[in-house]
Amino acid sequence: MTTEDIATAPPVAGQGLRRHISGVQLLWVSVGSIIGSGWLFGALFAAQVAGPSAVLTWIIGTAAVAVLALVHAELGGMFAVSGGTARFPHYAFGSIAGFTMGWATWLAGVTTVPIEVEAVLQYSSNYVHWLTHVDNGAVSLTTPGIGVAALLVVLFTVVNLYGIRALSKLNGAISVWKIITLVLTIGVLATKMHFGNFGHSSPGGFFPSGIHGTIAALSAGGVIFALVGFEQAVQVGAESRSPGRDIPRAVMGSLFITAVLYLGLQIVFIGGLRPEQLAHGWSDITFEGIFGPFAGLATLLGFTWLAWILYFDAIVSPGSNGLIYVTTSSRLSYAMSRNGYISSRFSKVNPRTGVPVFSVLVTLVVSLICLLPFPGWQTLVGFITSAFALMYAGGPLALGALRRELPDHARPFRLRYADVLAPFAFIVVNLLVYWGGWTVDWKIFCAVAFGYCLLAASYLTKRPDERPELALKSGSWVVPWLVGLAALSYVGQYDSPAHLLFGLAHIPFWWDIAAVSAWSLVIYYWALAVRLPAGDVLKLTSNVHSE
Repeated sequence: MTTEDIATAPPVAGQGLRRHISGVQLLWVSVGSIIGSGWLFGALFAAQVAGPSAVLTWIIGTAAVAVLALVHAELGGMFAVSGGTARFPHYAFGSIAGFTMGWATWLAGVTTVPIEVEAVLQYSSNYVHWLTHVDNGAVSLTTPGIGVAALLVVLFTVVNLYGIRALSKLNGAISVWKIITLVLTIGVLATKMHFGNFGHSSPGGFFPSGIHGTIAALSAGGVIFALVGFEQAVQVGAESRSPGRDIPRAVMGSLFITAVLYLGLQIVFIGGLRPEQLAHGWSDITFEGIFGPFAGLATLLGFTWLAWILYFDAIVSPGSNGLIYVTTSSRLSYAMSRNGYISSRFSKVNPRTGVPVFSVLVTLVVSLICLLPFPGWQTLVGFITSAFALMYAGGPLALGALRRELPDHARPFRLRYADVLAPFAFIVVNLLVYWGGWTVDWKIFCAVAFGYCLLAASYLTKRPDERPELALKSGSWVVPWLVGLAALSYVGQYDSPAHLLFGLAHIPFWWDIAAVSAWSLVIYYWALAVRLPAGDVLKLTSNVHSE
């Protein structure tokens, strides 16, 4: 079978997942995934970390995510498969690389479900006070609140079991509501701007924490977390009616729409703050008794009616986002099963609804477990950001490898200057992990190590004919990459221990960016040097249209 055959072969009737989703619905899947709890809290937390320069943080974050979106637009158009971010590195480098990215992708998705539920309840606690409590300024769920959160996760699961067609229609209507709410918020708050907050009236000026704070807000401020989600159109690509055309449009269109809205929200939030709220500095911005920054700001500025709309949207936006991530997380475990990493039970589909039921139920269980150690929004956002960054790492590597091994494969969207942008995108994802800080990063590296234990257990318990080929040579760069990145994070500028092992010194600012960039390029070209040959890639992609 040639690459053109693979690209154009029709889906097999009656097999696997069903192609229900239209182009507009696919766009709303990504838009709805991006507009979740990030917009509710991102502007406040970014301002607390970076002050007025948080505006610059959003521009930097959008540029970084845009490069990654372009990479995934090409790959998603090439291969319309369920759980694409877990599959592309598998096609290019085999099982070790594929499992690593797939596991990181699944971790990011399955932990996003509880964080969105927590956001719903954190805002709801404004009028149902027993849902949350505040300890040293941090808001977390009470024991009854955790119980309500669990019921919401179960509700999301039930809706997902009903089928993707109903879910995509519901999500489209909700996404339109989200956009209208954000536009309304920006328009109303823009009428009460204090432009001095961006300069002469701001404590510490435009850069109260220096450029270091501007960069730190990418992770600690939730900026990157707020912008991710464009890849959800890729994750459900096997259920798209015209994937080659619609996936690239959904990926890039969703990021453009939401980035403009988020930048506007940050500007009106900073400009809307009263000077007295900044008397003790940006890090002390609070809204007494109100657990939502935009609703709190609207109330203080006299727009009580807007505050009530925001309280309603604070349930709708993250709630629908949690609903979507139940869908895509289950498709990721479906994808890992199709790759042979985990039990074939995860890829069995209900013939009536076209839903991978076992995968959905496992997503439910893990999401419920995550509510316990991470009972607050801000305690989980850094972990998810680093997991998303590791997930995105597979895209640039796969693009570089597939450009070399399948140069004539049909590409509905072809990224220009890929030889420059792909390694740059890989640098970006490594910097995002590094900027997450050691306090967060050691947890994500431990989670990846645990994933390898699960892979080993699955491999050893399968029959020899069911075991995936590990492709150790083509994946030889994976563990050194993670070890090197962990070492750089440990000696870096972000949340590293005061006293380092072996007398190591912290890497000075700017030099740390250079070190991470250099290590990224070493791994990028190492990976390309040991990539799978074209014959193996064609073998792995031969069943793409049977899903």
